[in-house]
Amino acid sequence: MFSLLGFKAKSNRRKNRLLTPVYSSFSMLLCFLVLQQCWNIWLQSLNQKAANCITNTILIERETERLLDALIEEERATRQPYYSHKRSTFSNSLNRLSNIMPDIPIIQIEQIYKIKDSYNHWRSQLGQRDILDAKKSTMLKQAALDSVRNEIKMLSEQYERLLSDRRHHLLHLYSIYTDVNIISTILLLLIIGWNIYFLYQRVELPLRNLMKIGELWQAGQLEAKFGYSSADEIGRLTTILNSMASKASQRQQSLKAQNQKLEDLICALSHDLRTPLLATRNTLDCMLKGAFGIVSNSLREVLEEYRQANDDLLKLVEILLDISRYETSGNTHNQLVCDSLNWENIFDKVITLIKTASNKEIIFTYKISPSLPIVYANSLEIQRVLQNLLDNAVRVSQPNTEIVLEVATLEETQVKVSVHDQGPGIAPLEKEKLFHRFIQGRGRRGKSGLGLYLCRQIVEAYGGMIGVDSILGEGSTFWFTLPVATEKAELRHQKQYILDKPQA
Repeated sequence: MFSLLGFKAKSNRRKNRLLTPVYSSFSMLLCFLVLQQCWNIWLQSLNQKAANCITNTILIERETERLLDALIEEERATRQPYYSHKRSTFSNSLNRLSNIMPDIPIIQIEQIYKIKDSYNHWRSQLGQRDILDAKKSTMLKQAALDSVRNEIKMLSEQYERLLSDRRHHLLHLYSIYTDVNIISTILLLLIIGWNIYFLYQRVELPLRNLMKIGELWQAGQLEAKFGYSSADEIGRLTTILNSMASKASQRQQSLKAQNQKLEDLICALSHDLRTPLLATRNTLDCMLKGAFGIVSNSLREVLEEYRQANDDLLKLVEILLDISRYETSGNTHNQLVCDSLNWENIFDKVITLIKTASNKEIIFTYKISPSLPIVYANSLEIQRVLQNLLDNAVRVSQPNTEIVLEVATLEETQVKVSVHDQGPGIAPLEKEKLFHRFIQGRGRRGKSGLGLYLCRQIVEAYGGMIGVDSILGEGSTFWFTLPVATEKAELRHQKQYILDKPQA
């Protein structure tokens, strides 16, 4: 009982395999080809036999013609005065004819005997020419000769009919052979076509759909499902992948919900902290100005440290608020006032701010490629990105070293802005994580670790990219790209300028 159930289970598993119909069809095709070859071999043997029979029949016909020619020659020789009765050419030809007819029917054997008897009778008539009168002897000899001729002609006609029948039989065999090959070729093409159609329907189409669903999953659309139900391998793989995608989607939704709660908490805390921090900063400013009485030098130093710490904490709160605004609003630059960027003004402002805030003697230079394409963006945001990159470069640079700012065209559709320093460089493993939250590079510590992450948010909001090229011991080059203005973008900004222009 258990063995029967096990056999049925194995049989069902074989039926549920993807390529089982293909294997079955190929097995049938193999059997069909073997049968076809056996059939062709048998037909070829029949054709060979028929061809041999036709060849033998043609030889017999030729020998019959020679036999008749020998009879005519012997008849002519009998008219000569010195005719010899020795063994003639006719007898030799008749013996050859008998030898090349190995398996002749009884009727044809009788026909040979009749020819021999008629020939012997004719020769006997030739021997009696002195006994009978001339006229009667001639008539008897002619009758005997005609009898021999008729018997030979009858034999020739029999073999002509036999040759015609065998030729017809051979043509029939060739026709059967051709028909079998045509039918087998058609069946072979049908089986191959069915296999191709089966592989297209059961393998290629599901794999194409699976690739499309995989691309959607890669793009983050894990809710997409692969609609293919079957008991074969692809069907089981589909079930597994759909289950994995559902679980991954659930985990992704859970992570999104947790991240959203965390971002909401940070945003709420940032808003709640900003007001008391501003109040504290105003109070400290008033105290430093002497609004509450004279401030001694020692107390001023303490208050200035408190004021600097308050400013740092307030900047951190503002960065967190900006990050929250970018992450929740997406393309925030569409909501801001964008204008054509003046790179010289932006570089001058950023360098001036950095020089004011830093105590290091740094040489600042910038390069602006001629004929730059137009880039529309909010100049304050781009200035903020450059200021952050330049501030990091100053902190890792030694005094009296050079920092170079450069903007150039990249592939006619983008501009590339770079900041090159001569600092210690960044390790390859650190470069991959540098633009994530709360990550600080070696030698760039001392702040919140959110500056580069905010720079990435701003640049990506404009459709650009940000990165770093660095060699340890030789310095680093931080760069970001911005797309150039298209005709539609230029027209939109021109219309915005006209609409925003005050009327006279």
